[in-house]
Amino acid sequence: HVQLVESGGGSVQAGGSLRLSCAATGITIDRASCMAWFRQAPGKEREGVAAIDRDGSTSYADSVVGRFTIFKDKAKNTLYLQMNSLKPEDTAMYYCAAGGLGYDPLDRYEYNYWGQGTQVTVS
Repeated sequence: HVQLVESGGGSVQAGGSLRLSCAATGITIDRASCMAWFRQAPGKEREGVAAIDRDGSTSYADSVVGRFTIFKDKAKNTLYLQMNSLKPEDTAMYYCAAGGLGYDPLDRYEYNYWGQGTQVTVS
């Protein structure tokens, strides 16, 4: 049974930083085909933010390039999203996803497993 538990969200002022964590059980993240972070703002579609494949190759949405970094800690079996220079438009619920096929890493329909989300609010 795969379980993904996000944490690290919160409220921050514009220009600030947050680090999101996604603790995984039932799946070994260094063997996972592709894992990713998505976000969904009220009234908007869920969008891919960043993804990382088994080999460590990363993909980012244009809106976060240079500000967000996705990385894995194999020892802790945890996926992270370091978010710097946050903007009000980054406000959303952020979700961790696993099981991506890797064809389009930022496509939500590729992913089988999802966490419950963690709220990020930037003012």
